Amino acid sequence: MKNKVALVTGASSGIGTAIVLRLANDGFLVLAAGRDDARTELLRDQSQNIQTWVGDITSPKACADLVASCIDRFGRLDLLVNNAGIYESANAEQTSDEIWSQTIAINLSAPFYLSREAVPHLRKKKGVILNVASDWGLVGGKGAVAYCASKGGVVLMTKAMALDHADEGVRVNAICPGDVETPMLYAEGAARGLGSEEAVKEADKGSPTGRVTTPEEVAALVAFLASDAAAQITGSAIPIDGGNVAG
Repeated sequence: MKNKVALVTGASSGIGTAIVLRLANDGFLVLAAGRDDARTELLRDQSQNIQTWVGDITSPKACADLVASCIDRFGRLDLLVNNAGIYESANAEQTSDEIWSQTIAINLSAPFYLSREAVPHLRKKKGVILNVASDWGLVGGKGAVAYCASKGGVVLMTKAMALDHADEGVRVNAICPGDVETPMLYAEGAARGLGSEEAVKEADKGSPTGRVTTPEEVAALVAFLASDAAAQITGSAIPIDGGNVAG
């Protein structure tokens, strides 16, 4: 992976941070993009392979600026990881216009805008796009209509783009985590009156393997799918959820 360049969104916490650190450790030069200034900037202290970009990626212009910044800094792009995402617990009746718009903007539109900007650069390097979707992009989830819609859209966008660009050597896959021990899981638990430890224990009980996934395990899957060992894997939506969608 030495001298290859990765752009990772949602880098300031949870899965995104784990992905950035894993790729940097594997030799990638990484541009870590996040909205939280302090937490994103802390990543630079973790490795000389990491640079940072702080901003909102919900507009086409911001996404174009982010990809341009990556090219300006490194001169190339080999891997785009669309990881940024939000979750709001609400059924259709409870979903406000703001919740719907923000969820679609961050979870679905931003990956599209970034991919559109990145493809010309990835084509030159036979690069890879990895979209972090969700197991709830493969099956429905109760009380998460906007989230499920957005992640389901990511899965089918992934498959369409994989077909569009397969003959150009650009691979596109979706990673579909179930519950992962991250601040998002803690926040979901807090909304139901649970502490962080209680939220994890409850999620553990819902997994066929008896535990939730770790951010590092998701990062390991990213590293594999970005490698030449995965050269024939494209257009796939791969669950990493302890078997939740198997039943």
